[in-house]
Amino acid sequence: MSPTTHHHFVDAKLLDLHPTQMTAGFAEVALKRREWGGLSKKDRKQLLASHWFPAVLGPRGRSYIVDHHHLGLALHEEGVERVKLMVLDDLSYLAPTIFWRVMEQRNWVHPFDATGKRRPYTDIPARITDLVDDPHRSLAGMLRSAGGFAKDTSPFAEFLWADYLRPHIPRAQIRKTIDVALREAQGLAKSPLARYLPGWSGVMVVPPDARK
Repeated sequence: MSPTTHHHFVDAKLLDLHPTQMTAGFAEVALKRREWGGLSKKDRKQLLASHWFPAVLGPRGRSYIVDHHHLGLALHEEGVERVKLMVLDDLSYLAPTIFWRVMEQRNWVHPFDATGKRRPYTDIPARITDLVDDPHRSLAGMLRSAGGFAKDTSPFAEFLWADYLRPHIPRAQIRKTIDVALREAQGLAKSPLARYLPGWSGVMVVPPDARK
């Protein structure tokens, strides 16, 4: 980030915020709701004050959030109506086609559906309440929390892990026995085949012949 970069901080209605992804892990949303439910009134205020939603202004002055989709959906379901935004950039002067190209170039959009298939930008929901459940995204979040991979600042890191797990663990298994699915995911996370993923913490074993 440039020293001359200036961000604007504004108040916004949750339902006015536009997503930059198509899916969310609903199990992770449910977990965030439980965490919110366990907070005191004071702690809730502190959480809202400290969790700024990073956003970009797009065509027609709409606010597109580039992170915290799960938190936003959880807060909405808990009755929260307004949140704080940190405006990263104002791209409202761009035509929609150019806007989305710039968003993708900056890794600020993830136009992939719940099967990992790329979709047109026009398929991205207009509201966070229209996000579709991706069980593999929930599993990836649980895997990170369980130490399967390190937290990483790479954009949409958990979605990359979800795509890695997708062909190995059926959706039905995650929904039926998520604990079993998590154990299987932990094994997959240690595989050298996962070393391209952000936060991979497996161990590469060098064959004896390769050391000579």
